[in-house]
Amino acid sequence: MKSLDPGSAQKTQVAGEALVLVSHVLCPYVQRAAIVLAEKGVAFERRDVDLADKPDWFRAVSPLGKTPVLLVREQALFESAVVCEYLDETHGPRLHPADPLERARHRAWMEFGSAVLAGIGAFYNAADEAALMARAADLRSRFGQVEAVLGAGPFFAGAQFCMVDAVFGPVFRYFDVFDAIGDFGCMAGLPKVEAWRAHLSRRSSVRGAVRDDYPELLRAFIARRGSALSARLGVTEVA
Repeated sequence: MKSLDPGSAQKTQVAGEALVLVSHVLCPYVQRAAIVLAEKGVAFERRDVDLADKPDWFRAVSPLGKTPVLLVREQALFESAVVCEYLDETHGPRLHPADPLERARHRAWMEFGSAVLAGIGAFYNAADEAALMARAADLRSRFGQVEAVLGAGPFFAGAQFCMVDAVFGPVFRYFDVFDAIGDFGCMAGLPKVEAWRAHLSRRSSVRGAVRDDYPELLRAFIARRGSALSARLGVTEVA
């Protein structure tokens, strides 16, 4: 494959390219790729796998045993950042800034989004109430850092949807379920973050990145964790 200059505004559209996005129904990293594909209007097939019972074909295309994997002309691209960068190099419109410094800054905030996802994992796996609230406070601190860099919106960088938005759409989606379980204050007093979250939730690419039954699937996933959040979920389900 020809190496493409990531700083170039020129896009190389591969004629007849059949893309397959190998997916897990709850994976936020898959959602990033699905959002980017939708923003670019690229047709693709989505193929879900059970990560608890990985088929042999999936093991062959995913060296890390994780999703997403993008299958392109019999080649397998793995890791969401790599997949999204490839799509931005080969399909318009561009979601990264043209300026190299600003583009690097956006990539840094994409990594920050991955750190927030790790914090979300720690939150829903917290063993007891004290740990749960400590993890919630950690998330509030992270979102406070985001609040400090957001401008007037409605997106991360202003009027145009960008890669950072594709990263945070799946982050915010978790809280649609978490907020129905309890008030954890993860975004309390952060009006810019709350406005960004609300705007992304209405974006068709973000809404369409998951199945309609995503909330139920996430609730079932949480219920199986045996965590403090699982216990709270049990109370709300009974109520």
